[in-house]
Amino acid sequence: MAQAAIFPVLRGTAVGSVAGSPPLDKMRGAWRAAFQLVRAETERRAAHLSAEDQIVQSMPDASPTKWHRAHVTWFFEQFLLVEHDPAYKIFDPRFPFLFNSYYVAAGPRHARPERGLITRPNGEEVTQYRAHVDAAMLRLIDTVPEANAARLFEILEIGLNHEQQHQELLITDILHAFAQNPTNPVYDAAWKMPRLGAGPRSLDADDFVDVPAGIHAIGHEGADFCFDNETPRHDALIPTMRIARHLVSNEEWLGFIDAGGYTTPSLWLSEGWNAVEAQGWEAPGYWRKVDGQWHVMTLAGLKPVDPAQPVLHVSYYEAEAFARFSHKHLPSEQEWEVAARAGLLADGDGVAWQWTRSAYLPYPGYRAAEGALGEYNGKFMVSQMVLRGSSLATPEGHARVSYRNFFYPSARWQFSGVRLAEFIGA
Repeated sequence: MAQAAIFPVLRGTAVGSVAGSPPLDKMRGAWRAAFQLVRAETERRAAHLSAEDQIVQSMPDASPTKWHRAHVTWFFEQFLLVEHDPAYKIFDPRFPFLFNSYYVAAGPRHARPERGLITRPNGEEVTQYRAHVDAAMLRLIDTVPEANAARLFEILEIGLNHEQQHQELLITDILHAFAQNPTNPVYDAAWKMPRLGAGPRSLDADDFVDVPAGIHAIGHEGADFCFDNETPRHDALIPTMRIARHLVSNEEWLGFIDAGGYTTPSLWLSEGWNAVEAQGWEAPGYWRKVDGQWHVMTLAGLKPVDPAQPVLHVSYYEAEAFARFSHKHLPSEQEWEVAARAGLLADGDGVAWQWTRSAYLPYPGYRAAEGALGEYNGKFMVSQMVLRGSSLATPEGHARVSYRNFFYPSARWQFSGVRLAEFIGA
């Protein structure tokens, strides 16, 4: 799943206007390399899948691999080629409707729950679409006038990070589809759980560390890339509290199950208990019993649950119930960020997204950008919860300490886990 982080830091009001900034030719070469690397990684991830695999949509929240491959291509076509290359010809007039996601300002779009019904155009046509757009994009990078280069590279950087987000979704969505298949398909037989920094351990007192209390600056800093929801940087008050160095393990979750965690209403938020009853939750997502033993569906197929590994595929509701069971709480996203910046967290990145108790809301002073790209994050700031860190499916170099992921509290198909916190003296 690794992908080199080579996005160049090429910021400034205009190309070459800042002392010491790279010349335009060097910038073109860097962006060509970044573009080709990201586009190749999408195809590398899809290469494990058959044509039939790439069509399936196992639930409305997931999308087919073929759709992901086409949608990220449409993004470059819509926001770069159509806008910046007068000579560019749209590959297929059907595609903007089929492969737009939620950009209302960019035009009408096919219903999200019905993406799996799009058997035509087929996968080979999507491959041709990607090749067509790739060639046009490389020409545009090589020929964009200096006066337009800064804006073009800014949107290109958004597009590359957008594609990396869909690279992760490609993995999580196909795992959800495979988990519905009684034959337990294998995505990658060579896949293994990432090596953990120090390994999960029991949540005893020694595992919790003090988080620096007081007023701390939260949000993105520096000149490198971030999404707009990571800004503006602002102050937050961190109380006297402690956070677990390690993620909650499968062993600890097995204890929660054995103690009746999924059958004790008092541990759950009302909506969470409704989900337990309506969906029959007895364990994390993808867990099932085989000959009396818990197994879990992974990218390498169905495997016995490893007690030493962090628990994955749990919802916010489950994470919050486990925190109550443990007489702890989930950290806020601000507490998590301060702890991460202080180097207090083991496996803060690259294993599991970690639920926080923070609702996904705008930072003080946040304003979405004008136009279709302003729809990227801002309009989703309601009814969702923030997760921090990154997961085993996140492309290398994509996440950062200020990164804000967000999902509805019932979501379990992501590689989502749990890190606990506690107030000192509570």
